[in-house]
Amino acid sequence: MDIKKIAIVVAGGTGQRMGSVVPKQFLEIEHKAILTHTIDQFVAAFSDIELVVVLPEGYLKQGQEILSKSKYKNTISYVAGGDTRFQSVKNGLSKISAPCIVFVHDAVRCLLTPALIQRCYQQAYEKGSAIPAVTATDTVRLMSGEQHQLLDRENVMLIQTPQTFRSDILLKAFEQKYETSFTDEANVVEASGVPVYLVDGEYENIKITRPLDLAIANYILTKRFA
Repeated sequence: MDIKKIAIVVAGGTGQRMGSVVPKQFLEIEHKAILTHTIDQFVAAFSDIELVVVLPEGYLKQGQEILSKSKYKNTISYVAGGDTRFQSVKNGLSKISAPCIVFVHDAVRCLLTPALIQRCYQQAYEKGSAIPAVTATDTVRLMSGEQHQLLDRENVMLIQTPQTFRSDILLKAFEQKYETSFTDEANVVEASGVPVYLVDGEYENIKITRPLDLAIANYILTKRFA
């Protein structure tokens, strides 16, 4: 079993919620940019993986300079992001020209492991898709106006990335017109009429959005490097 692998790393954010003057994917942990930590994990999982990095249009050069310092031997393409996640991923998909397994990953989820990436690849190869998810650990209530009801948290799944698909499934799904419900790739694929399949995620695979997330990521990575 072997098929071409491409990771679309979506780094389109500008860091507003982080309160940073630079995009959060460029902030450093352990003297290395978050974006670099993320790509390191994909390269560790598959040495032959190709990378498509989606960056804010005004930060393409800065992103290239950061990644050039790591001297990856992998093929890396750069594209500008769009106004929505849907458009940013679609821009990244324009770099795909042959059948492959496609990972779509948030650049600021730098705590994923090679084992998760390999698990997603295996299931996407077999079933067509692999959407990492973990069971909710907090009590969850569903709001409806001023009313709300308790949900069984054992049946509530928190969705992560890399959301992974066979390229034929994902490319076809992204031919659809954009809808506001398209908050992730799983939604887009489901809307095209194709079911998606969950795979075990990782609780440490958090998305760095706010300063507290950065502190948590710093703690976890410091332990890993110790």
